[in-house]
Amino acid sequence: MKPHDLLQRHGIVANPFADEDAQTDPVFQQRCRLAALHPDWDKIYGDPASPATSIVFGEKGAGKTALRVQMAAQIAEHNRADPARRLFVIEYDDFNPFLDRFAERLRGRKRRDPEKILAEWKLWDHMDAILALGTTALVDRLLRVSQPSGPEANAVPELAEERLDAFQRRDLLLLAACYDDSTVESFASRWRRLRRRLRVRPWQLWGLTGLGIAGLCGVLATIGVLGKYAWLGSAWPYFAIALAWAPWLAQAWRWSVQALHVKRHLRCVPREVQPLRRVLMHFAARDIDGQPLPGKPSTDDRYELLNKFQGLLAPLGFSGIVVLVDRVDEPHLIHGSLPRMKALVWSMLDNKFLKQPGLGLKLLLPIELGQLAQRENRDFYQRARLDKQNVVPSLEWTGESLFDLANARIAACAAPGAQPRLRDLLDVEISDQRLIDAFAALRVPRHLFKFLHRLLVAHCQRHVAAEPAGTISRELFEAEWSLSRREQRATDHSLADS
Repeated sequence: MKPHDLLQRHGIVANPFADEDAQTDPVFQQRCRLAALHPDWDKIYGDPASPATSIVFGEKGAGKTALRVQMAAQIAEHNRADPARRLFVIEYDDFNPFLDRFAERLRGRKRRDPEKILAEWKLWDHMDAILALGTTALVDRLLRVSQPSGPEANAVPELAEERLDAFQRRDLLLLAACYDDSTVESFASRWRRLRRRLRVRPWQLWGLTGLGIAGLCGVLATIGVLGKYAWLGSAWPYFAIALAWAPWLAQAWRWSVQALHVKRHLRCVPREVQPLRRVLMHFAARDIDGQPLPGKPSTDDRYELLNKFQGLLAPLGFSGIVVLVDRVDEPHLIHGSLPRMKALVWSMLDNKFLKQPGLGLKLLLPIELGQLAQRENRDFYQRARLDKQNVVPSLEWTGESLFDLANARIAACAAPGAQPRLRDLLDVEISDQRLIDAFAALRVPRHLFKFLHRLLVAHCQRHVAAEPAGTISRELFEAEWSLSRREQRATDHSLADS
């Protein structure tokens, strides 16, 4: 007997418990993303009209990634319902590219020691990474690339660039020069395409280049017309040419120095001096003097750049930004190490950053970090002000909530017209209270799904297709539950030892 046959017998067209990872779970992604929400959902998600920070601590399998997917989907629904007050979503959950580039910038033995690498990581590096993700997603949308980065919630209206004034177009080009991190095409060609899309013309660059060319042509024409080729052996023609090119050379030197500072202090986004200098040359000095650039090891310019990014989104219909932070234990430099996770995350726990107006950070963190935070000193709490951050100290599931979750997934997989329940798959000797107690001991959705899938498979292996049994016996339920509990306790012990 096959699990598919048992499920079909009860009006269930797909296995609700076959996958345990929300990111790859087709049942969750396609059928019930918003059908089964955690009891703390309202506190975590908040009010989209006023995005706020939430910090969630949860053990493995508790549903942190599912929360991230659900929040992105819920924001997409909100954006469709209220186009004038949408939220821009930045999914900050893949740290490997940023950490790899960061490590390459370090010297000597530091680049080979994960602890030393992460000890150098600062808040402004997080801000650079977030700005890179946001800017790249926005530029992708404006350039109408076929597969834009970022979630569907970030769609921009047609002719969105027409809504930006001259200063906002300058700010967008400046942010793209520093933070656009697309690998689809070269940095310079993509930036030029964005400039043409925004219809910004580099009059000053053209004027300086034209002056230099005019000086060169004038000197050569003078020598040719007068036939004074002997002058080529003297200094004055070269001095005149140099004088004509002096404004261009002065501008090139200025932007080369600035590009060098940006390359040195923008540590997690790849930038080279000469391509960046050529891009910066397109800006008129009067338009860019005093504008912030990530050329210093401090957060001050990053806060200004973040404000500029928020200012760009406002005319496009975005009233705020939500940053979804997840999977901090997965980068290869961390590998689940608690001290390394702390080194990566603790710099983000800064009240000024977490309470940035119009910015809501949703930090979905391992439970071990929550336990570590409880042992921190007074200075940490003064800086982080966790009492203001909508903290969920443990993403807990009761037996009742897991029972409802199992039924919600079964209902999502029902055939048209069918109304199956978990109760229908089980023998009447197994009471609802026994199910609730058993699920409470499993604690998290991942353990629940693993147990129920194993139970379905074990039942089907005990019966032949010619003589199917429609319900799972109490004896088999108790045996498989005991086995799942032993494996769960063994896993908990190994995690505690590590």
